[in-house]
Amino acid sequence: MSSDEAVMSTNDDATTCKRSAVNMGYFEDPFVNQFAHGHIQRKSPEINRGYFARVAAVDCLIQQFLETVKKDGPDILCQIVNLGCGFDTLYWRLKIMHKVNHIKTLVDLDLDGITVKKVHIIRHKSNLLSVLGDDIKFSSTELHSIHYHLIAGDLRSLQKSGSSDVLANKLFNDCGLDKSLPTLFISECVLVYLHSHESHELLNWISSNFDNCVLINYEQVNMRDRFGEVMLENLHLRGCDLLGIDDCTDLKSQEDRFLTNGWTSATAWDMDTIYKQYLPYAEIERIEKLEFLDEKDLLEQLLQHYAIVIASKSTRKDYFNEISFDS
Repeated sequence: MSSDEAVMSTNDDATTCKRSAVNMGYFEDPFVNQFAHGHIQRKSPEINRGYFARVAAVDCLIQQFLETVKKDGPDILCQIVNLGCGFDTLYWRLKIMHKVNHIKTLVDLDLDGITVKKVHIIRHKSNLLSVLGDDIKFSSTELHSIHYHLIAGDLRSLQKSGSSDVLANKLFNDCGLDKSLPTLFISECVLVYLHSHESHELLNWISSNFDNCVLINYEQVNMRDRFGEVMLENLHLRGCDLLGIDDCTDLKSQEDRFLTNGWTSATAWDMDTIYKQYLPYAEIERIEKLEFLDEKDLLEQLLQHYAIVIASKSTRKDYFNEISFDS
């Protein structure tokens, strides 16, 4: 298995884990079953709670971004770009569950080995297809509709002469992204699979091309202790080496990656802090009753080794200052 194939296989893992958590009642996602295959695999309570924390935290920040844009005026539109999207169902959740109507464009971007599967699934699921409207254009690896675009692209191509223009043309021409509109980028366990110089180049490209943007990054952190070493060893055995591990040493290294590449602010929290201090207490009470957790220390250690970073770059001072777990 090539390294790219090994990394793409983590999409199946994430989908299986989300499906398990949804089936147990941790959070709602009526669309995840459309992208999963086979029987539902029940994951351990630690995994279920970990995915609950991940989904709840990212969704909270997405909603904050959307509300911030909405406060700026009822006619203001925004954009979302989901880097390394996998089988994420964000577009359908926003349109159907949250009734969000001020998104001009949502772009799902991933390697073609993922997008070819996602296109196939969407084309053959009427409840997914019907949300996209009538004017839909397909290829084997890409899909374009009025507000939703699924494109194939390699984020490492920004390092390759000529290739960066291809990806930029897809985003600005095929998907119709507007550099001046408020734009949210989402990256979940993506940057860490790139070499540090590749992720830095990507972050610099985003900050250079968008006037008002926010990036939510979820991935590993505190990887220099024994628990982190075991995680690295297990991933290495699967062929999923974390090439960008130097940026995951601690919360400061996570923040510095953005601050040195054109972003005006960056704040990181580990997931243990988010779980204990910032997620709604009523929700924590509810999900902790769903199943017995024997290894509480294991969950705590797991959460301490993942983090969320909120980075922003704006031509308008404090435009995105409300997007924070501290607010």
